[in-house]
Amino acid sequence: MTINYIKGKLIDAVVATVAVFAGAIVFYVGGRLLDVRLELFYGVSTFTPSWVITLFLVPFIAGIIVSLIYGLGGKILAHFSPLMVLAADYYQVSQNPGMADGALLPIGYWLFIVIVAVEFASIGGVIGEILVKKTYGRTGRANLHKLHTKYRKEAELSGGDAGGGR
Repeated sequence: MTINYIKGKLIDAVVATVAVFAGAIVFYVGGRLLDVRLELFYGVSTFTPSWVITLFLVPFIAGIIVSLIYGLGGKILAHFSPLMVLAADYYQVSQNPGMADGALLPIGYWLFIVIVAVEFASIGGVIGEILVKKTYGRTGRANLHKLHTKYRKEAELSGGDAGGGR
């Protein structure tokens, strides 16, 4: 292992951490701006349009942000942002029941909410990867040569070899 390899892995870890925390901040701020606490239940009146936006749209946007910051692989990291925020919120309310103005959801129902939010963040992560890569899927072998055509054209124009021309 070389020092450059270790530096590269360390930089990847820092960028991944920044991306996950940026997504968590987007998710947290989005929930607070809409004034929705997903871990609390007020009866049927809980299910308002802002509750739906907080459950579906806010994690989706957070997933896009994570993928735009991290790049390819962001769809996997996008799972962690809503998970961190929802777990911290649930723990905070469960340890201080006086702050809850509604009933705390039972853990089984809360896990369903977490799974839905995490999956929408993952979908946002896929969309973010598509925005980064401009396509989805792997590069086919038939198109692999097109990755370096820009450099060949520059080399042909300058009259030199850009390290890969024939």
